[in-house]
Amino acid sequence: MGKQLTEMLKGTLEGIVLALLSGRPAYGYEITAWLRDQGFSDIAEGTIYALLVRIEQRGVVDVQKVPSEKGPPRKVYSLNPQGREYLDESWKTWSFLAERLQQLRKGGK
Repeated sequence: MGKQLTEMLKGTLEGIVLALLSGRPAYGYEITAWLRDQGFSDIAEGTIYALLVRIEQRGVVDVQKVPSEKGPPRKVYSLNPQGREYLDESWKTWSFLAERLQQLRKGGK
């Protein structure tokens, strides 16, 4: 599943991270650790940080800098109202695709 999983994750990772942030605010390393705990062991921290920059620029998350015991302040990301709308739309899109894929798998039209 390696290469195929990596390719599919490119299209879904943003939604996965937004879904995580809908439950609670988190910083980059926390998100990466959670993903690894969920079995996404090949995800590099750099991938998550690049994704966080993109969603911050898109305006779907709020960012707060909080002091860290080790080093510079951490950027903590939380889903804002625009992000919740975007996530809701992502879930609808995912449901649509999952239903169609299931139909194809069953050989239906």
